[in-house]
Amino acid sequence: MARFLDASVVVRYLTGLPPDEAVVAGSIIDQSVQLKIGGVALAETAFVLRSVYQLPRESIVDRLIEFVKRENIDTQGLDKGYIIQGLLMCRPSGRVSVGDALIWAEARSGGGEVVYSFDQRFLSDGIEVRAEP
Repeated sequence: MARFLDASVVVRYLTGLPPDEAVVAGSIIDQSVQLKIGGVALAETAFVLRSVYQLPRESIVDRLIEFVKRENIDTQGLDKGYIIQGLLMCRPSGRVSVGDALIWAEARSGGGEVVYSFDQRFLSDGIEVRAEP
């Protein structure tokens, strides 16, 4: 049976708030069963941590990295190494978003060579970024 995590559970786990839901989130995540999470849920988690909990980017990146490093977390087709590398590239940067870091990780994980984007700040480490065909 595949078991997927929604961002709401991950947010409670990472923040400890509200305490009663955080305990339940911990009982789900701290078990040894394999849990899957996709890039969308990771991006949503980062968004909520920033917009609702007002956490600084560095703290969000550090929490996400520690979370995906867990042995029982399967990043659903995304290479954990690329997720971590992408997050580390956005950690010190005010210009690279967590969402872009995860799109970059998806491209690298999927063997992508080109990403089409009008965002001139898009990560280009190991891929070509184009704004035209």
